[in-house]
Amino acid sequence: MEKSSPALSQIFEPIRADLQKVDEEFARHVQSKVALIPQIGQYIRTSGGKRIRPAVLLMAARLVGYTGDRSILYAAVVEFIHTATLVHDDIIDDSDLRRGRMAVHSRWGNDITVLLGDYLYIKSMAMALTHDELEIIRNLCDVTLHMIEGELYQLTKNGDADISEEEHFDIMRRKTAFLFGGCAQIGGMLAKISKEQEQALREYGFNLGMAFQLVDDLLDFTGDAAAVGKPIASDLREGKVTLPLIHLQQHGSAGAGPQIVRDIIAARNATPEQWHELLRCLKEHASIDYAYRRAVDFAEKAKKPLYAFPPSAERDALLSLPDYVLSRDR
Repeated sequence: MEKSSPALSQIFEPIRADLQKVDEEFARHVQSKVALIPQIGQYIRTSGGKRIRPAVLLMAARLVGYTGDRSILYAAVVEFIHTATLVHDDIIDDSDLRRGRMAVHSRWGNDITVLLGDYLYIKSMAMALTHDELEIIRNLCDVTLHMIEGELYQLTKNGDADISEEEHFDIMRRKTAFLFGGCAQIGGMLAKISKEQEQALREYGFNLGMAFQLVDDLLDFTGDAAAVGKPIASDLREGKVTLPLIHLQQHGSAGAGPQIVRDIIAARNATPEQWHELLRCLKEHASIDYAYRRAVDFAEKAKKPLYAFPPSAERDALLSLPDYVLSRDR
C-alpha cells in the first residue's frame, strides 16, 4: 500500500476553529445534574477521536457557502450519534480497548454504558430539534436507524465464515457509509442547495465512508496494535469476517487459510502460529491487496461528485480526505 497523503491536521486547517467549537458544544450538551454523565462524556471527548464525521459536515457547509453557526450544532449532533454507536458497539463486541484506552464499559460496567448510549442518542435528537429543520432531522433519524439495523444484521452474521461479499458490504453501508453520507448532505442542506448537489454530497460521503471502513478492517491485518489502539486480530476473534477473509475463502479453498479462519472463530482466539500462517495465506492469495483495491475504488468514486462544485479550498480539502483515508495506519 502506498502511503502518501496530507496530514489530517492540514486537511482540517480551514475548520480548526469550528472543530474546537464542536468539542465545546459536545461538552456543553453532555452536562447533567447526574455527575456520571459529564464525567464519562469528558472521558470520551479526550479519547483521541479523529472527528472526521463532523469535519465532513463542516467542510460541506463551507463548500456551499454556508456561514451561519447551525453547522456547529449539527456537527456536534453527528458526533453524539457516532459516540453512542461506539459505546454500544464496544459492549456488543466485548472490546476492552477503544483507541488505546479502556472502553467505557470496561471502566464503568455494561449497565451504565447501555444507558449512556441511550442518553447520547436521545440527546442528539433533542439537540437537532432546537432548529426547525424537519428534513435534516428526518435525515438524522434515517441514518441512525440504518446504523442500528447494521449492527443487528452484523450480529446475525457474527461467526459466519461463509458470509458473502455483498452481505458484508450491506453491513458496511448501514453501519458506516450512511452516516458519512448524511454528514456531507446535511452540510449542504444548510445552504438550501439543489437536490442534485445534495445528492452529489451524499454520494461523496457515502463512498468516503465505504473506503474508511474497508481500511479500518484492513488495519486488523496490517496495523500496529499500539497505533491502532486495539489488539490485532480483534475483529476475527470477535467473529467478524471482513473482506480480506471473504476473498481468501473464495480463492484459497485448497489451502490452510479458510480452516484457520474457522478455527479462530470457534476458539475466539488466535495463537501466534495461526495468525502468522493466516497472514501468509492472505499474502499468497493477494487478499489484502484485493480489499485495498476496493477501498481505492470507493475513494475515487467519492471524489467524482465533488466536481459538481466550483473550485475552492473547501473542495480541495474534501478531495484530499479520501487519500488520507487510504493512507491511515491507525
